[in-house]
Amino acid sequence: MLAGRAFVRGRLQSVELGISEDGMILSVGKDRSDAPRHDVGEGVILPSATDLHVHFREPGGPEGMESIATGTTQAAIGGVGLVGEMPNTEPPVTDVEHLREKEDRVRGSAVVDVLLYASPTRPRALDRLATRAGAFKLYLSPTTGIDTPPDRAALGPLLARLAELGLPVAVHAEDPTRFSAASEAKDPVTWDSTRPPVAERAAIEHLLSVAPPSLRLHLAHVTETESVDRLRAAGVSFEATPHHLLLSERSRSDALTKVNPPLRSEKARRALWECFLRGEIPCVASDHAPHSLAAKERPFPLAPSGMPGTETLLPLLLPSVRSGILALPTLVAAACDRPARWLGQPQGRLAPGHRANLLVVDFRQRSRIDARKLHAPCGWTAFEGWEAIFPREHYFHGQKIVDDGEFVGRPTGVVVRPEFAPRPR
Repeated sequence: MLAGRAFVRGRLQSVELGISEDGMILSVGKDRSDAPRHDVGEGVILPSATDLHVHFREPGGPEGMESIATGTTQAAIGGVGLVGEMPNTEPPVTDVEHLREKEDRVRGSAVVDVLLYASPTRPRALDRLATRAGAFKLYLSPTTGIDTPPDRAALGPLLARLAELGLPVAVHAEDPTRFSAASEAKDPVTWDSTRPPVAERAAIEHLLSVAPPSLRLHLAHVTETESVDRLRAAGVSFEATPHHLLLSERSRSDALTKVNPPLRSEKARRALWECFLRGEIPCVASDHAPHSLAAKERPFPLAPSGMPGTETLLPLLLPSVRSGILALPTLVAAACDRPARWLGQPQGRLAPGHRANLLVVDFRQRSRIDARKLHAPCGWTAFEGWEAIFPREHYFHGQKIVDDGEFVGRPTGVVVRPEFAPRPR
């Protein structure tokens, strides 16, 4: 049993959390059982986060760069109890055989739970994939492992079929017909002009025009307020990343901040951040996509896009809660509650019947991000020197896996699939 100040029903209150032997929350209130009691003292009990969007590079990534084991360890230390692993590995997850291979890799190596996305690029494989995958991920522009996105005419029928299958569908929405030559980019500013905001807007407009209302749709890494307003009006789930919320195209001049979609202007970043503070962005996700420092130091057009981030997803945002800039209910909803519900998972809330994936955060324990102390094998971060608050403790299915900021758990994570369809809120 955990006791102390906890975020329950939208506010902090002193409670005792009763936890079952199988790792579920039994009670929230005054527990009169004889179970061992752990008082968290000055800490605050929060639900673990769900990171909807990670790329752990296994299989097919550079040896030693990243794996399900190292990726989920980073997630655990950062306060994430469930990750959504993307399908564009090498080979990509386009059929049941490749999905089973990935399931086998998760077993015995993941330290938190993993939901596996599949790629719907092979129509004949969809029925079988839908019986095992946790969600689908659709790319509207080419990316690693996905060379040919669906053409414009085929998108509507594909989305209709995916709606029939009932799984959540996340979409990378950029219209490649609006891109200019990538070889012309020489820094993050020109990368932004190579893949401009209009490419995002055009992809979203077409997507919304052909997506059936019954589709469990989610838009990945939205970068500007125009997209926020359009998706809110349509009632569609979407996410923003910490790098699009906190960094701009001029934050660095090298490829460490080269990402897809690109970082935008400081004005656009500030506007997106204000949307987040107002609670207008339903989810945050890391889009964790590490590359070696050597790869990132190639000439800018040749450097890969992506940065590590699952370990710093919550820690980067918690200081804004401490300072009063960001409301705690806004952060918990965006990082913990809504992502879990979109994936049909009983977690993200401190309530009976939910998984006992819990954090203890001491808002007094601030630090500076240092890549040498992080756990990403790539060894770098775009947030070097930024203030952060890392969870002091992390309980996964009721068992402590992080203690005083150090990982103390075992590889007990499992593959999960949606258990229920999200209810409108």
